[in-house]
Amino acid sequence: MASKRQIVVGGVPIGGGAPVAVQTMTKTETANLAATMEQIRTVAAAGADLVRVAVPRDDDVDALRTIVRESPIPVIADIHFNYTLALKAVDAGAHCVRINPGNIGGPDKVGEVVEKARGAGIPLRIGVNSGSLPRHLHELERENPVEALVSAAVEFVELMERLDFDDFKVSIKSTSVPNTIASNRLLSERIDYPLHLGITEAGTKWSGSLKSAVGLGTLLADGVGDTVRISLSTFHAEEEVKVAWEILKALKLRERGPVLIACPTCGRLQFDMDSVVAEIEERLRAYEDPIEVAVLGCAVNGIGEASHADFGITGAKNEGLVFSRGKPLRKVPQDQLVDVLFEEIDKYATAKRVEVDEAESAEGAEWLAEIEAENAGELTPERIAAMEAEAARREAESPTAGRRFTRA
Repeated sequence: MASKRQIVVGGVPIGGGAPVAVQTMTKTETANLAATMEQIRTVAAAGADLVRVAVPRDDDVDALRTIVRESPIPVIADIHFNYTLALKAVDAGAHCVRINPGNIGGPDKVGEVVEKARGAGIPLRIGVNSGSLPRHLHELERENPVEALVSAAVEFVELMERLDFDDFKVSIKSTSVPNTIASNRLLSERIDYPLHLGITEAGTKWSGSLKSAVGLGTLLADGVGDTVRISLSTFHAEEEVKVAWEILKALKLRERGPVLIACPTCGRLQFDMDSVVAEIEERLRAYEDPIEVAVLGCAVNGIGEASHADFGITGAKNEGLVFSRGKPLRKVPQDQLVDVLFEEIDKYATAKRVEVDEAESAEGAEWLAEIEAENAGELTPERIAAMEAEAARREAESPTAGRRFTRA
């Protein structure tokens, strides 16, 4: 389950009960210093705690020195095949180095990297991918890919321990969501080192986000995982960061900025909810407080479904209601809903409390009651719940309450 051990990457604690860290990887050629630094600053602003850069050439190592010095967040050097680049990355000041013992050149080469990291006082990440398992595990991979992934990781952990080195985290990744879930669950039972989660080569912003949410969300809900990276086919690395944060926010693991709640719409919809939700979502990016904002497509359901929201709107015909925590605030023309919503949010941001005008609130409540009366014949979730509660109350008051007979 949750990793007991903790490491620190450039000041960011990982494992041992620390908050789940958000990581991404630059999409630029690392040697292109201007482009790489621009992307690092962008992902840092989006909420990345850590950033990984590819180091496949000596030119990248040269750029790495400046990147580490100027980056607002810790930098991890990503190394494959050439262990000498790992050694150079340590000398360049990388806060962590990612290696795959399956393709780095064998135990001796791993040992050299470990000694270099030990001397610099930085951690390593042991990265195991389904596409680069050691040769002796290939047959097992065909028979049981989950066990093959876990076996590779455990072998590399044992190698680290023989080298008397425990300053590392581990990742095992697959393009298969079920295999990633099963292998990480199994690995978390066998080792207590921090785990980095990801669905490798997940896909586009649409499909990759869904696969990552299913795979990583399942593991994080189980308490498995200490860092996450969303691997999307996009040149905009900040999109990976945004998806990671939405997963963490949905699971209540971390808070960052507002949470938007929006109904799925139906035939009762009486305003352009698509554009309204998109506008609200975009404008909310400017706010840092972790407030909940709800958008309901009609007033038939009242505001009960989102009564917990800090702020919300609901619309009907040409008018709408702005509400807060289940209490009506103001009835306004429909085309003013969004602007008035943000007026109320801004008041809260300044005063740190919701300001209620009782007269306007009463007017809003009266309007809502009228809308509900007009649609009294509809069985909304609230009305069904109220009917069930009333039936239960009557049953409890019945003289035969509690007497129930079962046929033999």
